[in-house]
Amino acid sequence: MIRHALLSCVLVAVGMISTASSASAHPHVWVTVHSEVIYGPNGIVNGIRHAWTFDDMFSAYAIQGIPHAKKDTFTRQELSSLADVNVTSLKEFDYFTYARVNDKKIPFVDPVEYWMEFKDSLLTLHFMLPLKTPVAAKRLQVEIYDPTIFVDFEPGKDAPVALVGAPAGCQLQVDVPHTPTAGEQLQLNELDSNPFASSSSFGEIFANKFVVSCP
Repeated sequence: MIRHALLSCVLVAVGMISTASSASAHPHVWVTVHSEVIYGPNGIVNGIRHAWTFDDMFSAYAIQGIPHAKKDTFTRQELSSLADVNVTSLKEFDYFTYARVNDKKIPFVDPVEYWMEFKDSLLTLHFMLPLKTPVAAKRLQVEIYDPTIFVDFEPGKDAPVALVGAPAGCQLQVDVPHTPTAGEQLQLNELDSNPFASSSSFGEIFANKFVVSCP
């Protein structure tokens, strides 16, 4: 089974997707990302709040077999077990979120305030990813990516990143992933037939990146 099945509750579904599209290149799962940097008093960064919306095919497989009272509608409670599996499974992959404060790597702890919603036939995972040690940051850099590109992360079209409670004067810069070059596309095409065609950090060059600079 492919390592980056992402969510253990839908390993079989992802395997079906992979088999059905074995001739196509990575990625196999698409996620649209909206993120918020959450500040506390005195300019302290508490963590990152994510909303990740999965593609329609992945969403359709993920909800199969989940009991629900109303057709084509799922409540937060009905999706609670799926949310539990999501955050548990994502821990192995560091939640695909990497942060540096003042150019030093900083760790996160397990998500809190997590839940899932189903809207317009798409699943969205909401979760707050707290810093292990909240910190005042003159420069915060956050990258969101899957090193092996099984999962593609794309910034939301409207306000992909927001600052919540940030001190006055903080500036936000959002860098969208670049379009693969011909050589990079060739490597992507080889990943399905040869998982070792690129290094495990290949996805870093397609990272969603944002930087917050504060006085």
